[in-house]
Amino acid sequence: MGITEMAVPDAYRITPRLLGDARGSFHESYAHDALAEATGHVFRPSQVNYSVSRRDTLRGLHGVSIPPGQAKYVTCVRGSLLDVVVDLRLGSPTFGTWDSTVLDAHEATAVYVAEGLVHGFVAMADDTCISYLCSTQYVPGTQFEIQPFDAELALPWERAVSPGGKVLMSEKDEQAPTLAQAADRGLLARYEDCLALYGRLRREDAA
Repeated sequence: MGITEMAVPDAYRITPRLLGDARGSFHESYAHDALAEATGHVFRPSQVNYSVSRRDTLRGLHGVSIPPGQAKYVTCVRGSLLDVVVDLRLGSPTFGTWDSTVLDAHEATAVYVAEGLVHGFVAMADDTCISYLCSTQYVPGTQFEIQPFDAELALPWERAVSPGGKVLMSEKDEQAPTLAQAADRGLLARYEDCLALYGRLRREDAA
């Protein structure tokens, strides 16, 4: 598999090698050692989540506070979507930087999102199913939302929404705080805390 860093540091795009024949295809979606060697990040799934979405559904932006933090390995197993990752780690030299990837079930591209980064997507087809491998299990009260249409972020959702389509969002996402409000409320992770967590996970994995 090919693993390349995105415009957002500590986020990576993973392109599997598809092996096809008359029966269909086979590919390796995730490999712990390959990801660790290419990225320096240690990722061991503790929970697997799926969401199924109608066309033009927007889910995000979502993050998890540190501690505990949560890295995600995101793939599309049915349909297609525009996936967006944003660096909102306070003190990061690339704070506010975002990158996007079209994920679909045919190409099987994946995105690795390190702890402290935030993530969202727009479904580009009905019945789109996204898979999240998560490094930690759900802890009530640690998840937070950021307003996806905050003008300060200027994210490219319009690229994925159908012509004349209406974006579908949860009430929680619609009412999410702006970037400035989230920072004032202390919701965002500090860059130094994220780096410390990445280092601790590497040491624990090597022990």
